[in-house]
Amino acid sequence: MPLFAIPFPVMNPVAFAVGLVEVHWYGLAYMCGLLFGWLYARSLLSNQMLWDGKSPAGPEIADDLLLWTTLGVVLGGRLGYVIFYEPAYFFANPMDIPKLWNGGMSFHGGLAGVCLAVFLFARAKKVPMMSLADVCCAAAPFGLFFGRLANFVNGELWGRASDVPWAMVFPGAGPDSRHPSQLYEAALEGLALFLIIRYFTHVHKVLRLPGYASGIFFAGYALARITAENFRMYDPEHAFSTGILTPGIVYSVPMIAIGIYVIWRAKRRAAA
Repeated sequence: MPLFAIPFPVMNPVAFAVGLVEVHWYGLAYMCGLLFGWLYARSLLSNQMLWDGKSPAGPEIADDLLLWTTLGVVLGGRLGYVIFYEPAYFFANPMDIPKLWNGGMSFHGGLAGVCLAVFLFARAKKVPMMSLADVCCAAAPFGLFFGRLANFVNGELWGRASDVPWAMVFPGAGPDSRHPSQLYEAALEGLALFLIIRYFTHVHKVLRLPGYASGIFFAGYALARITAENFRMYDPEHAFSTGILTPGIVYSVPMIAIGIYVIWRAKRRAAA
């Protein structure tokens, strides 16, 4: 271990067990993200001042939406990781696909799953889809924050070699001290993005412009992820790892364009 490097605080991946059932920290992290996101979504829908006097639905609709978005996150996130990041391994070991407790979730896959869930839910409940999407996007940073903490606890997705004072030596990553990039992503994609979106929803009241908060989320997440990718471990075997590019950057760049377009559409509809 390099002198002055911080050893990784190895934790038992199992938080506790009830009989034969083991509850992993990874699962608890996602549960916390969904729980706090659900409570925040209810608070947004309850605050009529944010919606110009009338929210698109009552807060109770968030109760049903929680199940739909949970399925979207879990199924989309896992399938996205299998397809976008480790297809060769999982095609050779298909029985490992359901083993979520070992880590391995793709944000972009989870986002696609949630988008589909919100679309279907909005149609089924006859609720304005873009307003519902805005609520989900405003609450999503909770899941991102706890999800990145889960990556850190699992000792996965570590950063590039570094000699910064807070660099850590991760198990399985060799003797080099590395950036704790999972914590950078928790701060950028979770905390910072939440505060930015909240500023716009509560100060500028952008929930009155359907789609605006969603656009901020798409573009904001992409910028946060691209920034964090500069500290995350480079995967030379991935097809998108070319020069300064990484899979995370390649998958995020289109989100900037989508975010800008959605914001433009929201402002244009408001001005019409």
